[in-house]
Amino acid sequence: MALDFFKNISSKLTVNSLLKIDMMMILGAYRFAVKNSAYQTLKRQSEYKWQEVNRLGSNPALQFTGFGVETVELEGIIYPHFKGGLKQIILMRAQAGLGKPLFLISGNGFAFGRWCISKISENQSNFLKDGSPRKIEFSITLKRYGENKKRGTKGIIQNVVSSL
Repeated sequence: MALDFFKNISSKLTVNSLLKIDMMMILGAYRFAVKNSAYQTLKRQSEYKWQEVNRLGSNPALQFTGFGVETVELEGIIYPHFKGGLKQIILMRAQAGLGKPLFLISGNGFAFGRWCISKISENQSNFLKDGSPRKIEFSITLKRYGENKKRGTKGIIQNVVSSL
């Protein structure tokens, strides 16, 4: 009975409910949310490396040699005069300009780990007479920061200390 109670409570505890923030995802200090820069698509790509090993009198075999680059691409639309203002892309670029890996956490609490911003693109359209765009389409590409992970409590401590 107590186990059912904790399962029920833990399923309702998310980053949004704990922090009282309505967001889709956090990247470092930047928050993606419906009210500022909502992304419409999230593309995640993982690579796995296999080395071909020639064998005498037989077909080549493949040997797993490790993981390749993992990427995430977020694409979205900002309507700056509706919500969020014109500075959303500037804030994204400021995060990228720090030159540091950033924690990526989804609104439902899933921690993706640390990622680096490798590319930011924007497309402005539907301009007002002062040159301000009514619509900004954006794309941000992230690459997983390849860190040496320690297991268990030491790994948790390593992540916390390295983020300070």
